[in-house]
Amino acid sequence: MKNQEINIRDPFVLVENGKYYLYGTRAKDFGRRTGGFDVYVSDDLVTWSEPIECFDSTAFGLNTVENWAPEVHKYKGQYYLFATFRQKNDLRGTYILKADKPEGPFAPHSSGAVTPDGWECLDGTFYEENGVPYLVFSHEHTQIIDGTVCYTQLSADLTQAVGEPVTLFSASSPFYIPPKPQGEHYVTDGPFMFRTKTGTLLMLWSTFVNDQYAECLVRFAGGSIKNAFEHLPVLEADDGGHGMIFQTPGRLMLTFHSPNQSGSERPCFFEIEDVGDAVRIVRPVS
Repeated sequence: MKNQEINIRDPFVLVENGKYYLYGTRAKDFGRRTGGFDVYVSDDLVTWSEPIECFDSTAFGLNTVENWAPEVHKYKGQYYLFATFRQKNDLRGTYILKADKPEGPFAPHSSGAVTPDGWECLDGTFYEENGVPYLVFSHEHTQIIDGTVCYTQLSADLTQAVGEPVTLFSASSPFYIPPKPQGEHYVTDGPFMFRTKTGTLLMLWSTFVNDQYAECLVRFAGGSIKNAFEHLPVLEADDGGHGMIFQTPGRLMLTFHSPNQSGSERPCFFEIEDVGDAVRIVRPVS
């Protein structure tokens, strides 16, 4: 398959064993009741395998509504899939699944959702700092109007959250977000953490800027998620978002889905440059 034939949202690439493993939300019906997730495998980011089902959500009672935003991280020799599902309390939350290889099959690992009880959350991503695991996630605008990006510490075995969640910022706070009439919603989604060659800690996240889906960038002081931060200029604002960064031999890459229109979403790939205190897009690759 070619990139343009793959209809997914929220693309995520794991580089392992000399291959690229592409995960994403099955875009049909905006990722609702899709029955799980697939992985596509490639040697070159151009030609991909047919979809390989890596998680059957129906088999584990998790095909209730949303099956969103799978991303796979290697941790202590195992592969962990973070994804959003509807909980029994009818709120969305991030669950952690586990497998012994990138192709799966994955099975539930965490004790239910690892996002806070009573919160509607989505798009949890994995982050380690000084050997301590964290979940960075979005507290949904559907519950609080002005969505936020938050983090919480995870247990060492990734089965549950420990400690209290910390709110970093709200969707309305960046300098490039125009004010809206009272009661209108501000969206946060798709956080992803990246450390540059100089140790600078960055966060990708997505929102809507002038009604266009956009890829945004935050920079933390002192290389820690616990320190002060600043919003940098928008990285990309042409109806694409929910991105992540990965390394290929000789190239640093960014992927996100575009356009943000149900049925038309595709993974897009860009070569980017690590300039030490930020990243910048160099050129599209496909």
